[in-house]
Amino acid sequence: MADSKPSAADHYEAQSEIPAYLEKVYWWTYVRPWAIRVFERQWLVNAILFGNFTRLRDRALELLGPRLPGATLQIACVYGDLTNLLYERVRAGEGQLDVVDVLPGQIENMRRKLPADAVVRGRIMDSSALKISDERYDRVLLFFLLHEQPEDWRQRTLAEALRVVRPGGQVVVVDYARPKWWHPLRYLLPPGLALLEPFALDLWRSDLKSFLNPSTPIRSLTRETVFGGLYQVVVIER
Repeated sequence: MADSKPSAADHYEAQSEIPAYLEKVYWWTYVRPWAIRVFERQWLVNAILFGNFTRLRDRALELLGPRLPGATLQIACVYGDLTNLLYERVRAGEGQLDVVDVLPGQIENMRRKLPADAVVRGRIMDSSALKISDERYDRVLLFFLLHEQPEDWRQRTLAEALRVVRPGGQVVVVDYARPKWWHPLRYLLPPGLALLEPFALDLWRSDLKSFLNPSTPIRSLTRETVFGGLYQVVVIER
């Protein structure tokens, strides 16, 4: 099992520049302080996900387990109470939770939501170039991050997630997928996504496995879909 204590090689205090694509595309959603105040409403996040936030959140937590010993990494902050509930499971397992995000404002927002005594390490890092040692974590969670990234960033983020998880550990990914042919959103949603989330349709066109480095050893990959296929929950075991 990975050591749950930080080591000098982890460079937890490293700073990262805001990626140009994030500033250009998502300034109105994540970057500006007023945007964080607007979107930090669980009912709004649930509405954006067509009422599926709770269902997807709970499924991700269920796959991770009720008690999480060792070291857990959440890559990118999430609006809503996901991190709070994840922390409860980590605390029940007497483990350690780290959360990385490239935006300082998102880390500050996460801390405001957590209990004052929560032992959670929030660090400013680029998900595509984590300054964290190999095989550091027992599990990694990516919740609706990959659809927000250009393909090269997405590939590097997945590679980094698999690099920092120990052999036998798991990476849980929750994100968009292509809905079934009969789903009305398959035809109604693409224009909106193309305008507001231009990288999201990559996950409609290509299987998530196609973004993995073929040379990265994985033990298994399981995939399930939710809400007529619009969302996918993927578990990659290293």
